[in-house]
Amino acid sequence: MHIDNEFSSLNSIDDLAKKFVKVKKDRVYPLIYRIITLALTLSVVTATVKRVFSAMKIIKHRLRNRMSDDWLNNYLVPYIENDAFDLIPNEVVMQHYHKMQNKLISL
Repeated sequence: MHIDNEFSSLNSIDDLAKKFVKVKKDRVYPLIYRIITLALTLSVVTATVKRVFSAMKIIKHRLRNRMSDDWLNNYLVPYIENDAFDLIPNEVVMQHYHKMQNKLISL
C-alpha cells in the first residue's frame, strides 16, 4: 500500500476534504471524496432533523389532534424556517391575507 506523506499531518476530516481538493485527489477518488463530504454534512443534517422534530413536538403538544396534516404543515413551515420569514414585512403578509377569498377571521 502506498502512503502519501501529504496526508499524514491532517488533524480533522475537513482538513482531509480540503487537501483532497487541493491535490486533485477528489477527481482520482470521487467515491472516497463523496464519503468525506457526506460525513461533513451529517452533523448539520442531524441537527436540522432534530430541530424539526422538536418544533413538531412543541406544536403538536399545544394543539393536540385538532388539526389536519395540511394545517400542521402550513403551521410548521414558518415556525421552522423563521429566519426566512423574519425577512418578510408584516404589511406584506397582511395584504396577502386581505386578498384571500376564504378567510376564517377578518383582521
